[in-house]
Amino acid sequence: MTAEQKKREIAVVILAAGQGSRMKSDLPKVLHKVGAVPLVGHALATARSLDPARVVVVAGHGAEMVTQAVARLDKDAEIALQAEQLGTGHAVAQALPMLEGFEGRVIVLYGDTPFIGTATLTSLAQHESDVVVLGFEAADPGRYGRLVTDADGTLQQIVEFKDADDATRAIRLCNSGVMAMDASLLRQFISRIGNDNAAGEYYLTDIPGLARAEGHNAAVVTCEEAETLGVNSRAELARAEAIFQARRRVEALEEGVTLTAPETVFFALDTHIGRDAIIGPNVVFGPAVTVESGAEILAFCHLEGCHVSSGATVGPFARLRPGTELGGDVHVGNFVEIKNAVLDEGVKVGHLTYLGDAHIGERTNIGAGTVTCNYDGVMKHRTEIGANAFIGSDTMLVAPVTVGDGAMTASGSVITENVPADGLGLGRARQTNKPGLARRIMQSLREQKAKKGKG
Repeated sequence: MTAEQKKREIAVVILAAGQGSRMKSDLPKVLHKVGAVPLVGHALATARSLDPARVVVVAGHGAEMVTQAVARLDKDAEIALQAEQLGTGHAVAQALPMLEGFEGRVIVLYGDTPFIGTATLTSLAQHESDVVVLGFEAADPGRYGRLVTDADGTLQQIVEFKDADDATRAIRLCNSGVMAMDASLLRQFISRIGNDNAAGEYYLTDIPGLARAEGHNAAVVTCEEAETLGVNSRAELARAEAIFQARRRVEALEEGVTLTAPETVFFALDTHIGRDAIIGPNVVFGPAVTVESGAEILAFCHLEGCHVSSGATVGPFARLRPGTELGGDVHVGNFVEIKNAVLDEGVKVGHLTYLGDAHIGERTNIGAGTVTCNYDGVMKHRTEIGANAFIGSDTMLVAPVTVGDGAMTASGSVITENVPADGLGLGRARQTNKPGLARRIMQSLREQKAKKGKG
């Protein structure tokens, strides 16, 4: 059997039904973000790294919000509803109808555990034992469930902390909750899980014991404790964010990216930066950003949903919003905002400008204070500017409007009609000077102020 065939025999069930009462939030716990992506998005991304045949997310509390978020994150993931939260075993049972006809290995993940890696899941998927549980040696076992093993390391049973005696609580090998087994075994044992325990819930962790009682083998795969970090409170969310950012900064540096002040740069889960790119201090990456090799992002920039080509420079104090595409050697300067716009090679936008819903041709210069007036209060409209054009400072381009190749607009113009190629667009009132009027106005204003003071 080839490796590719093995990949096609994997299904992943992600449990995301809990309320997360310790978060003190109306938002479902799995929708709180780390690396600019909901926690469940991290589990989905790791699941997809295995190229599974199916992915099922079990939603419960805030199911509508979770369903919408999952659809945005992974259009192929299916949703199972756990209307009443009766434990992990009950949650997995709700996913089984989605796995009808599937006979491969099922991995159960948790939507609030963002750091379990591909290598760890691969070990679970490829392990030869009938049931495999992911465990870790805890520095402080606390209230984790304990993994009870035989002398040869075979898993005997999983005991929840609430149900453990003192001897069991002394065990340091703890249960992460992540588990893998063939779908046939999962179907066989899931209906036999009972709720005769301190919490009155149906624990998925009963399965290893049930399996062993019928002659099946169970094993433990271990990973570092940090990989199993779950998020159950705002403090743990902040800790997870710090861990995520620290890891991504190290990865970026190791991949040849220059971070001039690494501790001030914030990444999203899907940020991609090429080698020899330079990232200045206090840069924030939102979702879906790609920065090619050799580009430079200067200090205090915010980027989201954009692509920056090789040789481009951005900032300082610039904002690139979704749909922005910067060609090679483009310069976007300070206090420039760009949204849903394509800037071809060599375009220069120096400062104090908004370009939205626009296409700017190569080597065009955009003067300071230029605005594409793209919104009429109901609909968005597009601005097209050709190559080698010159847009004068403080130009208002009232879309839909086109400025042709090699054309110019005069500073301070309001452009409401198309400007032909090589033409000059001039749209401003004629200046009129009134000699001495400024002095008379100021004198009148001072006299009015003096009268008010005496009153």
